[in-house]
Amino acid sequence: QVQLVDSGGGLVQAGGSLRLSCAVSGRTRGNYAIGWFRQAPGKEREFVSAITLSSGTTIYTDSVKGRFTISRDSAKSTAYLQMNNLKPEDTAVYYCAAARYTPDLSRPSNYAYWGQGTQVTVSS
Repeated sequence: QVQLVDSGGGLVQAGGSLRLSCAVSGRTRGNYAIGWFRQAPGKEREFVSAITLSSGTTIYTDSVKGRFTISRDSAKSTAYLQMNNLKPEDTAVYYCAAARYTPDLSRPSNYAYWGQGTQVTVSS
């Protein structure tokens, strides 16, 4: 079993920054990846970014490239999502999730474990 606790959301003005954290506990031996997803009201859950815990390989959805950075601290068993230059359209509940590595880390159904979500609100 893997447990995830995500945190760090809040209210910020457009152009501001937030850093989300995802504390990971439990068995993550093997090639696991941590993904960040977001879900706005009335919309489907959307992939944001992912990182493989072993190699640190990262992927991003196009709308956040150059603004968001995903990272992991193996010693702290924590993954982060640094979000800069936030826009109102980034407003959503953000979830971290864990999956054994698959070629398609952008698909929510490939993730077996999820955090509880943290609200990010960007005002214009």
